[in-house]
Amino acid sequence: MPPRRRIGKRLVKSFLPIALVIVLAVVAALAFVVYCVTHPAKRPYVVTPESFSRISGRAIKVTDETWTNADGRSARGWLLKGAEGAPAVVLLHRYGGDRSWLFNLGVKINETTNFTILWPDLRGHGESPLIKSTSLGVREGDDLRGAIQYLRGLKTESQKTLVGESLGVYGVELGAYSALKAARSEPLVKVLVLDSVVLSPNDLLNTAVASCVGLDNGLVQYFSRVAMKAYMLGSYDSTSACEFASGIQDQKVMLLSGSDAGGLRDATASLQKCFPNAANVEVRTDLPLSGFGLPSVTGEQGEAYDRVVIEFFARNLR
Repeated sequence: MPPRRRIGKRLVKSFLPIALVIVLAVVAALAFVVYCVTHPAKRPYVVTPESFSRISGRAIKVTDETWTNADGRSARGWLLKGAEGAPAVVLLHRYGGDRSWLFNLGVKINETTNFTILWPDLRGHGESPLIKSTSLGVREGDDLRGAIQYLRGLKTESQKTLVGESLGVYGVELGAYSALKAARSEPLVKVLVLDSVVLSPNDLLNTAVASCVGLDNGLVQYFSRVAMKAYMLGSYDSTSACEFASGIQDQKVMLLSGSDAGGLRDATASLQKCFPNAANVEVRTDLPLSGFGLPSVTGEQGEAYDRVVIEFFARNLR
């Protein structure tokens, strides 16, 4: 063997272990990122039906319910029944939140309108979630359809259908994207209130990756998308919210956002042009706060925000 070829083989053998270590390190890093993104931090519920009753002195009959999603997996949520035949409203929280973040808003909607309220925990969210990981909006829209089927199957004590033919959905960020995705093919959804809509799972993934690794880098985000597609076995779908909005026909829509939503405020406002029927879309992105701040906000600002949401549902769902 010529000396030059022998030297080349030795160099390859020398660098092969180094290259293997680098590859394993990259794979491990991407595995950590995907796990971090799909398993958002869990926190105790901000409020529960029991703690709300103790603090407020009001006895409310909220029950903890489970149902089956379209893929056969179990989902859970709190349920507050309204009047027989009245509409229902489903409230979907943001990424990293849980059903308790929207509890006060749901109670106020029920007390004002007597609508049935359902607060689901989205995939991978809430204390000890039934589905351990989130799909960043890829499957949550289908999960909402499962929740709607569950609501339509509810009966009163006299075995009459509890929920009427109209439903509304309120969603923040991930919840708003999921609501928009489901509403295209769910005729029972008549009203949508969408707060600070994330425009695609890729946008949410980029934000979550930056939070996990403390680095907002295009190359890291690219490899994270590749890893996410591999993790979801090719089912990862980055369809834009604008494309979903283009399929919304007769539903009444309110787009909300506030100064605390960062770039999602302008992104939500830009979504207005995607709806085919502009007359059915109301935009309020000038609010002092968005659904991001609902767990901690009190006083007049919180009351003003709740009033905007409640009045829109009351006006368009009855």
